Amino acid sequence: MNLVQKHSTRQRVVIGSPIQEKPNILAEYLKSLEELHHEGVEVSYYFVDDNKNRASSDLLLHFQKSHLNVTIASSQDFGMSTYFKDEHTHIWDEKLIWKVARLKDQIIQYARKHYFDYLFILDSDLVLHPQTLEQLIRSNKDIISNIFWTQWYPDEIELPQVWLQDEYTFYRKDRQEMLDRDEEWRRSDQFLQLLRQPGIYEVGGLGACTLISRKALEAGMRFAEIPNLSFRGEDRHFCVRAQALGFSLFVETQYPALHLYREADLSKVEAYKAKAISEIAHR
Repeated sequence: MNLVQKHSTRQRVVIGSPIQEKPNILAEYLKSLEELHHEGVEVSYYFVDDNKNRASSDLLLHFQKSHLNVTIASSQDFGMSTYFKDEHTHIWDEKLIWKVARLKDQIIQYARKHYFDYLFILDSDLVLHPQTLEQLIRSNKDIISNIFWTQWYPDEIELPQVWLQDEYTFYRKDRQEMLDRDEEWRRSDQFLQLLRQPGIYEVGGLGACTLISRKALEAGMRFAEIPNLSFRGEDRHFCVRAQALGFSLFVETQYPALHLYREADLSKVEAYKAKAISEIAHR
């Protein structure tokens, strides 16, 4: 650690993302990063360029030229891969999931090596409320996600990217409990309704929009596969590892992000930003 880092009174945050994204969605993500408030916080950026579309890579390069402290790393050492997504859903295979885990762990290594106070690791299809970063830092939690809601399939209800137990369960139950379907639905609905209320809540799993403290980074937080765990997805393994290392997991629901899961969701950006401006004006 150099003397400037050691004696700086400003908190240092690196915003990191592995990126393989359509240009129109990526443009909105990068724009929302530009609009983030970060008073008293020194922000850097670390992007892993895994794009197959040259226009998306060009957007990252333009962002780098327009801002300070932007590092763009290549994903070439991790092999070629492309994931499929359309206006219905996204499809991830096991090979791609664990490639993404390695890319995220590369971002963690960068954050740890450069002594950042926080890593804010994000998926590149999100639009953030301008106050998101400051709100998460104020929570003083070692691992906390900002909530967003997604229709994973058309015509289904929106669901959050956080959960309470196991892989994606929205209710808690003791190991000895036998619940009927009605009780499972009742408890799930209670949890989902709670998440619609502004606040900070402890959860069992989270991902995709997560602030991680240096304490957690240095304790060994990673996305790598836990070999004796069958859960699918690197975020599940991250969350199990967090609990094993003694870190509780939290979600902040004050300023939900907008998830551009489908290109059709781009039509929601203008209204989302107008609402955010109104909320800031009435603080």
